[in-house]
Amino acid sequence: MRASVIFLPLILVLSACLDQNKKSSFEEDHLQWQKERIVRLKSKTGWLNLAGLYWLTEGENTIGSDSSNSIKFPAHAPEQIGKYILNGQEIHFVPNPGSNASINGEPGREIEIKTDLSGNATLLESGNLAWFVIERGKKYAIRLRDYEHPAIHTFHGIESFPADKKWKIEADFETFDEPKELLIPNVLGTMDTNACPGVLHFRIDGLEQVLYPTSAGKGFFIVFADGTSGDDSYGGGRFIYTGEPDKKGRVTIDFNRAYNPPCAFTPFATCPIPPRENILNIRIEAGEKFEGH
Repeated sequence: MRASVIFLPLILVLSACLDQNKKSSFEEDHLQWQKERIVRLKSKTGWLNLAGLYWLTEGENTIGSDSSNSIKFPAHAPEQIGKYILNGQEIHFVPNPGSNASINGEPGREIEIKTDLSGNATLLESGNLAWFVIERGKKYAIRLRDYEHPAIHTFHGIESFPADKKWKIEADFETFDEPKELLIPNVLGTMDTNACPGVLHFRIDGLEQVLYPTSAGKGFFIVFADGTSGDDSYGGGRFIYTGEPDKKGRVTIDFNRAYNPPCAFTPFATCPIPPRENILNIRIEAGEKFEGH
């Protein structure tokens, strides 16, 4: 009997320690995710250094800081860099003689331009500036980066809801026989057609909820809005990635990792907006908040 009395408190202590370790592991994983998120935002390919978005018109588009250019770059750019020639769906760049702009790390030369949709966009650089062409529908634009943009240095993180395991939800994935078209609007006022492989079913506080994802590698990407959108969180919705379904067709949705779209940080992004199918009628008090309301 005395041995039982001695061991019972010890078991309770060990159990409490194990629970605390589990909690610490969850919190540490989330903190690491947040740190990596900040690193990505501040990186050369992040969203904080965007300095301009300039739409190309058919024919010649000259670029540089001089006011005579059809596309005027910031004052610290070279005065005359060169010209983009848009001919239907083909784009060529012709540098000005003496231009110091490099192309994919090599000296500038006339070249056919690859857009971001190619997965290997042609990158031009001059000093702290870098730019490439994005393709949106039938339109093309120069996206300009400034590697020394003030926003990088004034950025101090993102306010978020406290991390909570209750927002790590298990959903049932219902696969469609054939992927369905999901129309996702964007800030440009147009619609993007995306393939949706199925629907995610889950419950929050006993209420049935659904989300329609698009494929992202082996997992899913979701653009959604909820009752916090435009209040505590960004009005244009938030994004979230998930892993692939397990053998039982279950998918973990960790709303603690719901994050703001690029448009929350810069006016030079072309973000998708939640489709009507992904507007939840409850508050998801998890993930990133937004201070700009």
